[in-house]
Amino acid sequence: MSSQLHSRLTPEEYLAFERRSPERHEYVDGELFDMSGASKRHNQIVVNLSREISTQFKGRSCAVYTNDMRVRIAGATRYNYPDVVALCGLAGFDDKEQDTLVNPNLIVEVLSASTEAYDRGEKFEYYRRIEAFAEYVLVAQDKPHIEQFSRQPNGQWLFTATSGLESLVDLTSVACRLLLTEVYDKVEFGPEPGEPDT
Repeated sequence: MSSQLHSRLTPEEYLAFERRSPERHEYVDGELFDMSGASKRHNQIVVNLSREISTQFKGRSCAVYTNDMRVRIAGATRYNYPDVVALCGLAGFDDKEQDTLVNPNLIVEVLSASTEAYDRGEKFEYYRRIEAFAEYVLVAQDKPHIEQFSRQPNGQWLFTATSGLESLVDLTSVACRLLLTEVYDKVEFGPEPGEPDT
């Protein structure tokens, strides 16, 4: 999440503004935050994830959306743009515009240095308020590594970490399987242009 923009807006004012804006903004308690552009590697991983999930959704009543689909967090005045969201069953939307999803089963965020702490912490805390939300997946972009948080029947969250291109991840919330070789297809590891070589 980038710098704060504009004065405080109501959710209705935010949606009206956002639907006219050529740029995307997240909304947090009345404040707008500019969504900065993503790297080539980040975009490639999002494309790969969407392709792999979408392929496995053929013939099923499931849907996958990428980072232009807003998600409203129930019980909080927040609208976010996850990298990938998916659900099985009937998609629920905030209003007749059908551009704000309210019931994702799966949320995937591709980690970057500027957003990792937010994705792991406050954002995940608020995502957990979504009743249908059952699985949170964090995808590293500097190495083949995926972290997975799965909601258990007792409401607790089970953590699993998977590393290595030969590995696979089962997305139980939407009955899909991800091969890390496919998630990282065409992804070149190491620093990208403009990144420090650490």
